[in-house]
Amino acid sequence: MCNTGNREDGPVRIAFMASEAPVAQTARAALIGRYGDLPPDQAEVIVALGGDGFMLKTLHGTQELDIPVYGMNRGTIGFLMNEYSETDLLERLGEAEEEIINPLAMHAMDRAGILHEALAINEVSLLRAGPQAAKLRVTIDGRVRMAELVCDGAMLSTPAGSTAYNYSAHGPILPIGSNVLALTAIAAFRPRRWRGAVLPASARVRFDVVNAEKRPVMADADSISFQDIDWVEIRSEPQIRHRILFDPGHGLEERLISEQFT
Repeated sequence: MCNTGNREDGPVRIAFMASEAPVAQTARAALIGRYGDLPPDQAEVIVALGGDGFMLKTLHGTQELDIPVYGMNRGTIGFLMNEYSETDLLERLGEAEEEIINPLAMHAMDRAGILHEALAINEVSLLRAGPQAAKLRVTIDGRVRMAELVCDGAMLSTPAGSTAYNYSAHGPILPIGSNVLALTAIAAFRPRRWRGAVLPASARVRFDVVNAEKRPVMADADSISFQDIDWVEIRSEPQIRHRILFDPGHGLEERLISEQFT
């Protein structure tokens, strides 16, 4: 359980953050009026109001603080969010269960020789950026595993992100704590119907773009995009820990299981 909530040593120090959506801003104003508000670097817990996209933005923006984030859904998608309620927030924070997520670290070199770096909580994806299918060479831990994957794209997903874009591309749902990553093809043409592989979390994955001038490819890390990519290397980053709070019985593990029976 989280060590926030009702305490004998004083009120909980909460920072409220909200997306720009009017419904999220209205909720933030109401919650601040009831519980007060502090800057994130002075808080014990961050309450994020929005959808999954804003939750990812909040986690990225506060990763240096080592503060748990409790999301409440005021957006269109809320896989990482709890249900919204104004009246019982302190009790819910006191009972919340914490999940630890490690992001992916992406290094991408573009054709101009510029190296780009980004972190991804959900997935790193490569997508064709022209009319022709992408051609990718896939290397795992220094060994070429697929000399040519012809596809609309490919991605490497964390367990937390496995129910997002990865699942829509028919990739596997990965249990939280499984210590594996999902490598999934997007509309694979050759090998036809190849849908990917499950890799150990320690794997270092490299995609080289074959004939990048004729078949341009972009790289994306949690919606941070880079154009005209030559190669991408991806690995899990265990030294960075994102702490997410969920109501009891509604954590990521339960949601991952439930998603497969919906």
